Amino acid sequence: VKYERFLLCIFNLYIASYCFELMFLCRRLGVELGKVQVYQEANRETRVQIEESVRSKDVFIIQTVSKDVNTTIMELLIMVYACRTSCARNIIGVIPYFPYSKQCKMRKRGSIVSKLLASMMCKAGLTHLITMDLHQKEIQGFFNIPVDNLRASPFLLQYIQEEIPDYRNAVIVAKSPASGFPGFLLQGVFVVSARERPLAFGWRFTADHRTVLH
Repeated sequence: VKYERFLLCIFNLYIASYCFELMFLCRRLGVELGKVQVYQEANRETRVQIEESVRSKDVFIIQTVSKDVNTTIMELLIMVYACRTSCARNIIGVIPYFPYSKQCKMRKRGSIVSKLLASMMCKAGLTHLITMDLHQKEIQGFFNIPVDNLRASPFLLQYIQEEIPDYRNAVIVAKSPASGFPGFLLQGVFVVSARERPLAFGWRFTADHRTVLH
């Protein structure tokens, strides 16, 4: 499918423009990557400068989460707002991993941060969100815009079936069978849970609520 250049813009904020997967996506759509400058001032403020017109266009903003999550969020919000004030027709955020998704429940005197982030994105001007494997499906209800929560499991299963020889006799180690995707195979794959058998081990714990260890 070819999209007319004057109807569609794709912007990438964090990954370098030479990213192979991103360039492949643009070739499939028959468009060029939009031109935008994202940088920080001396006082660490984020500045976003769009270098082409987005008036009456459908704008896709691709943003991946880096180690500096808060800077990543500000880049996205400023870019969305810049497109909104530049009269873009639709602004679609493509965020493979939704930040703060684990903070979707009230804990003690804390707050539901994922709800706050959803409100900020909608207020900035986002009209559609595409993400993958939200920590909780209920997070979709925090938005008042359409949200596509895609699943990665079909691609993982396809990779196992095509790339692992004799995968039906393989052993997949999962933290818990209920949360792991092996159950979707329905092909007799043996699943070992770290909580049930000492044959294979896999664990995760949080030290002082800040560090996740595997």
